[in-house]
Parts: sequence; C-alpha cells; structure tokens
Amino acid sequence: MHQPPAAPSTGIVSEDPWSQLKSFTQARIALGRVGSSLPTQEVLDFSLSHALARDAVHLGLDTQALMAQIQATLSVDVHQVQSKAPDRASYLLRPDWGRQLSEDSGLLLKAAKPKQAIDLLLVVADGLSSLAIKNHALPLLQEIHAQAPAEWHLGPVVIASQARVALADEVGEMLGANMVAMLIGERPGLSSPDSLGIYLTHQPRRGRSDADRNCISNVRPDGLGYAAAAKKLLWLAKEANRLKLSGVALKDESDVVMVQDAPSGQ
Repeated sequence: MHQPPAAPSTGIVSEDPWSQLKSFTQARIALGRVGSSLPTQEVLDFSLSHALARDAVHLGLDTQALMAQIQATLSVDVHQVQSKAPDRASYLLRPDWGRQLSEDSGLLLKAAKPKQAIDLLLVVADGLSSLAIKNHALPLLQEIHAQAPAEWHLGPVVIASQARVALADEVGEMLGANMVAMLIGERPGLSSPDSLGIYLTHQPRRGRSDADRNCISNVRPDGLGYAAAAKKLLWLAKEANRLKLSGVALKDESDVVMVQDAPSGQ
C-alpha cells in the first residue's frame, strides 16, 4: 500500500501530508497529530459537531412559522398533521408510532380530501432533523413548484410532526394522491446536521415498504442543491407516472438524461 510522504511539522502540531485535500470535502481527514493524540482544536471541533447533531434530533419544528412561510410564498393550502407519537421522547422510542397518523389528523385529512385528483402531493416532515426542514424545505418547495409540469395538480402541502417516512403513504392515500413525495429531515451526521431527504411513492397506501420508494438524499447547499434535487425528483415522478411504479423497479437515470441534453462539445 502506498504510504504518504513524511508529515511536516508546524509548532507542536504535525500536519498531515494530505491536508491539501481537506479543501475538497467536509469529511474529517488530515487532522494532524500532537504526539500520539489529535490536536486540541480538532477534538473541540468534533465535540461541537456532535452537539449540533444531537440538538438537531431534539429540536422541535416551528410548524406555525413554516405554514405561514409556505402560504405566503406559494399561495397554496397547508394542512398540519401529527403522528401517533405525542412528543419527541415517544417519537424516538416508538418508531412505529411515527409511521401512523393520529386519530385527529386522520379525521382532518378525511374532511380535507379535494375533489380534484392530486398528481403529486408534497408532505414536509420533521423526521430526525427539524433543522433541515427549517433551513431547506421552503426553497426546495419553490423549486419543485417552479419545475413541475403545468398540467400537474400538486394540491395542498401537508406538514407532519413527529413523522417518519412511511407516514406520507397514509397521508397520500387519504387525500387520493397519485404520487406522494415526503421532504424529511435525515438522521444528522457529524458534518451535516441539516441534511434533507426526499422519498417518492407511486400510488401511496398504508403497508407500502421501503422497496416501494425512491430516495434522494443529502439535499442542502453543500450537498445536492435545491434546483438539482427538484429536477431529479420530477424526473423520477414522471417516470413513475409513466411506468405506474416506484421503488427498486424504477431506476434513477436522470443524470444520463442530463448528459444527453448537454450541448455538444461539453
């Protein structure tokens, strides 16, 4: 195995010879050494990232503020629902509760079912990082609405609290949606406490499994940008609608289309 050249030394910290590669990634690489230990600054940075990740899991989503922002920006109806988990502690201890609507929320959606069929329903959920929803949900919704086919009816936006991915299938079924896309806060990482994921299901209904969904991950400015994520989601949705399926049977070839669409000479 190739060994890197000997590390130069700056003061008491021995710099890692791969330190120049740090500019290309947020991953913790080339941290340097002080004797047999890590530099104090790197230890403190790790502790800060760990604290931010823990905070992201426990931080509550301000649903009223998000609802007002969506209504003011997109001029669409917004419904708020809650899973069967009554609080954050219950949500973390009982994942099955996070996949089911509360009784009151079921009644609300039953009364709110629109007469016009919904082509693609958008559900926004706190998941394991409400910070991701606070930072990225609104600009992503704007991109999806801007890029969606004009003939599609997107219906209302549903905000779900204490929710896990499968909850979107029940919401979509109750509102009679042909497809549902859940925008949800992902499990925080030590370099990305606010990463957002998107899960798409064709013909959503209770009992769907993870194999029936397509996932787009790491949506954030330092990961997959809003415009690119919306384009990928809508490519998958169009194919799901054409093939009448989603999940493992639907392969994401949106990047292939992007290359084919690129001008010659690029």
